[in-house]
Amino acid sequence: MARNLSSPSADDQNYLALLDGLKSRIRTVQIDAALAVNQKLIQLYWYVGREILARQQEQQWGSKVVDRSSQDLRREFPGIKGFSRSNLMYMRAFAEAWKNESIVQGLLDNLP
Repeated sequence: MARNLSSPSADDQNYLALLDGLKSRIRTVQIDAALAVNQKLIQLYWYVGREILARQQEQQWGSKVVDRSSQDLRREFPGIKGFSRSNLMYMRAFAEAWKNESIVQGLLDNLP
């Protein structure tokens, strides 16, 4: 018995509905995961900046700590970008501008 290819069967329609639901869920989870990763990275960047800033203030370390930290972090984590000297300086500036961790966390909680 030949099937009419112009009109999908109920099974085809049910399958397409299933597939649409799965694709929608996968996209939603991908977006949620990307947002969670971004939040964690921002927290990490603030933490790194705060630690550098604190050492410079408390122990009178100069800018060499940024250079050395950059080199050591890039050597330890070669597959991760973002630990250049200039990026560490941005992290330090971020922590200097937003000293209170609860404010940073509040901002992160309000990201879309």
